[in-house]
Amino acid sequence: MNRDPPDPPADHPSLSAVDLKARLDRGESVRILDIRDRDEFEQWRVSGPTVTATQRPFNKFLQAKVTDSVDDLAEDIPGEGPITVVCARGESSAFVAGLLVDNGYEAHNLAEGMEGWARLYEGHVVECDGATLVQYQRPSSGCLAYLVVSDGEAAVVDPLRAFADRYVADAADHDASLRYAVDTHVHADHVSGVRRLADEYGVESVLPARAVDRGVAFEPTELPHDGALSVGATTLDAVPLPGHTTDMTGLRVGDVLLAGDSLFLDSVARPDLEAGDDGAPELARDLYETLTDRLAALPSTMLVAPGHYAETTAPASDRTYTATLGTLRERLAAFRLDETAFVDRICGDIPPRPANFERIIAINLGTESADDDTAFELELGPNNCAAAPMDIP
Repeated sequence: MNRDPPDPPADHPSLSAVDLKARLDRGESVRILDIRDRDEFEQWRVSGPTVTATQRPFNKFLQAKVTDSVDDLAEDIPGEGPITVVCARGESSAFVAGLLVDNGYEAHNLAEGMEGWARLYEGHVVECDGATLVQYQRPSSGCLAYLVVSDGEAAVVDPLRAFADRYVADAADHDASLRYAVDTHVHADHVSGVRRLADEYGVESVLPARAVDRGVAFEPTELPHDGALSVGATTLDAVPLPGHTTDMTGLRVGDVLLAGDSLFLDSVARPDLEAGDDGAPELARDLYETLTDRLAALPSTMLVAPGHYAETTAPASDRTYTATLGTLRERLAAFRLDETAFVDRICGDIPPRPANFERIIAINLGTESADDDTAFELELGPNNCAAAPMDIP
C-alpha cells in the first residue's frame, strides 16, 4: 500500500490516462516509473510494445530526498523520453514527479494513477450491416463490450458494472433507449453490469439459458441456444460457442459475430475457469467442436468481434479489435490441429487465472454481493481469459 506522501517539492506536470493512451496509440516510446509495491507491479501495470516499465518503491525516493541522492535513482531508470511516474491513485507519484523535476529531469505524474488508467474507456465504431455497432475498449484490462443501436433501440453486450451509466448515455446520444443488457456467459474477470442496468435503469437483463443453469440467483430473461433478440430493425441471433464455459454464447449481428470469450484475435478461450483443471479437457473438446464445427457454418467474411484483446494484439486500421473469420482461420494454429493435439496444447499451457475470479463469478451469479468500490478493486488487472497465444509463427 502507498502511504500518504508529503506535499510535492515543486509543481509537477501531469499526464491524464487519455493522454497516455494517445501516446501509446501513436507508437511513442513511453518510460514508466512505477512506485507501487513489487507484487502490485508484477500483477498489473501499464504495458505495451513501446513501454519500458521499471518498478522502484516509493520509500527509496523519500530516502533519496533526505540523502540528496535522487540522481542515483533517476539515472538507473531505463528507457527514452520523459519519465511518467505511476502509483495507485496519483498521490505518491505526484511527490516523486515533483522531486524529479526539481532535480532537473523531465517527468510527469500519471493523474489518478492506476485507478485513473482503469477508468479509461474508449468507444470505436465497427462497420456492421443494418445497425450501428460500437466497440468499447478498456485498455487497462483488454475487456471489450458492444453497443448495438437500430431504429431507436439499443442493446449492450458484455457490459461492465463500472460503466453502466456510460451505456445509457451513449444510447441516448444515438437517439435510442437501452432495451437489453446481455452477457455472453458468466464472466470471471470483471463484474457484469447487467444487474445494475436492470435495477437502476429498467433495462431487461439477458443471459444464455445455460448460464441460468449454472445457479444464477436472480431472474434474467433466458436466451435459448437458438434464440434471438429484436433491437429496432435488427436482430441479435444466438450462436452457441461452448468451450470457455458451458454457457458461452455468441451473438450474430448482421455480418458481425460478437464472439465473447470463445475466439480472440491471437488465441482461443481457456477452458478451466468453470470446471477447474479436472474439467478443462472436456471443455477443451467442446471448444474444438466450436472452432471446427459450429463456426464452420459461418462464412470466412464474417467479422469476428471478440470479448477481449491482449496487450500485444494489433488493432485493425479503424482502431477496432476485429478480424474476419477467414483471417483467424489462417492465423491461428488452433484451426490446424486435430482434437487430441488441440486438447493437449490448450490444457498443457494454461496461463494464471484472473485475480479474484471465483468471487467475481459468484457476484455475477448473484450469490455474493459487493459494493462499487470493492467490485472495482476486484476486477483490476489483466483479464487472462485466453489460452496461451496460438498464432502461427
